[in-house]
Amino acid sequence: MKILSSGEYYGNKNSELRHDGITLSKYSYTGIQTDWHYHENPYFMYVLQGNMKDCNKKATTLCPTGSLMFNNWQETHYGSKHSTNAAGFHLEFEKSWLQKHDITFTVLEGSKLVQHPEVHFLFAKLYRELSMMDNYSELTIQSILIQICDSLKTEQSVESKKRPEWVDGLKELLHFDENTLSLEYLSQQLGVHPVHISRAASKYLNASLGEYIRQCKLKAAIPLLIQSNYSLTEIAYQSGFSDQSHFNRVFKSHFNMTPKAYRGRLKTKL
Repeated sequence: MKILSSGEYYGNKNSELRHDGITLSKYSYTGIQTDWHYHENPYFMYVLQGNMKDCNKKATTLCPTGSLMFNNWQETHYGSKHSTNAAGFHLEFEKSWLQKHDITFTVLEGSKLVQHPEVHFLFAKLYRELSMMDNYSELTIQSILIQICDSLKTEQSVESKKRPEWVDGLKELLHFDENTLSLEYLSQQLGVHPVHISRAASKYLNASLGEYIRQCKLKAAIPLLIQSNYSLTEIAYQSGFSDQSHFNRVFKSHFNMTPKAYRGRLKTKL
């Protein structure tokens, strides 16, 4: 069984930053399938392009563009590529960094597809910093890493609560066009009182209903901004926004810059 050491992944390394127990790297995936292996350190893989599958002894997980996958250091697995081109952005933590910041990843055992939009936003910010790397990036990266760990703890805390079965159905409904949604409609579909749905949203979604919908749309837009040549108007509509103006407002509220500025900073460095 092969053990991949710190910063080592299958494929071609395009860029890498190592600092104080953290490794950030971007890889192009070349082979159709890797060997069975595990990693020296826990790491995250954000799929920038293509379709990947992460396979372990318990499950096979489809990871299309925009997916965020966590693999703990002891997890034996292999990866397979299911598109012509595929690329990923990795964040790897050495145990010394985790100990220094009193952080444990026992809350995320084995392999896990991270779904919460807020964590995806933080990875988008991290990728931007790796791409531009100026005099302020090191400090910004350290801050984002702490935020990622805190957000994962919050997500785990939410998931550990005894969640009603209807919450999963609520999440599915919230991915539809928001113009068709109302508390009354959700109540009819789920068989749950509208007041209870409204009160439970912040508890189980870690956001209001409206904010969760906006977050999911941004989550879909981020990989399109990073890797595609779509216009901003096309990205807005593909992500479910009513128009580019709406997309701009929501994006800026989360990233403190417009989608055009975000994409521009990436293109000047990559």
